[in-house]
Amino acid sequence: MEPLYGLAEVLLRQPMRHAFRWRIEGTERIPSAGPALLASNHVSYLDPLLLCYVTDQVGRRVRFLAKAELFRHRLAARALRSMGNIPVERGTADASGALEAASASLTGGELVAVFPEGTISRDLDPMAGKTGSARLARATGVPVIPVGLWGGHRLITAGRRRSWRWGVAITAVVGEPFVIGPAENPRLATDRIMEAICAQVARARAIYPQVPGPGRPDWWVRPPEAARLRSCRGRVAQALLDEAAPTVEEP
Repeated sequence: MEPLYGLAEVLLRQPMRHAFRWRIEGTERIPSAGPALLASNHVSYLDPLLLCYVTDQVGRRVRFLAKAELFRHRLAARALRSMGNIPVERGTADASGALEAASASLTGGELVAVFPEGTISRDLDPMAGKTGSARLARATGVPVIPVGLWGGHRLITAGRRRSWRWGVAITAVVGEPFVIGPAENPRLATDRIMEAICAQVARARAIYPQVPGPGRPDWWVRPPEAARLRSCRGRVAQALLDEAAPTVEEP
């Protein structure tokens, strides 16, 4: 039993439902039981709560890989850990421990969520992904479920003053699950994950029901087609991959 998670669900479910103008597509792609890896874009500090609301629609609780800084405060750390969330020490040798903990959660049948970009995108378009998500999916063999979120950045995002108000639209699009093969190159797999996320972000933007009013700020608007893959493969890595790829002779 997880009393703290249950209490959070009771306290937040109705406020989350009524605070925003929701449009959610594809929840039937989230399994009702068993392991899966949710991989989402990241534009807002609210994104974890928004994902929790999405998975709550199918009765699933979700565990997050979150940056270790969120666990520095004793009370926050206790709350986050009691709900099954996993700290990630980014850029250190300890980061592999987070993948091991996440693998254990997935092996235990949990739904785990990751933000492959590693941080909030300042320009709101999906950034190049980090390879940790692909490595986790490859090691466990669980399905990756891409998610596109849009709207939370209008309330609170990195580098802008927060603006709390009721009725802001939130769109969430859940894409088709897919599997990363055990021999798949992690950089290629990362790009595949981010490409799928980009497609869901484009759809989330396309169905977004609100536009700026006359004379209102439009900084938060992005066209669907701007959600394009930014490859994690640098020039050197791409050259090595091209060199290793089998050649096909022209007939």
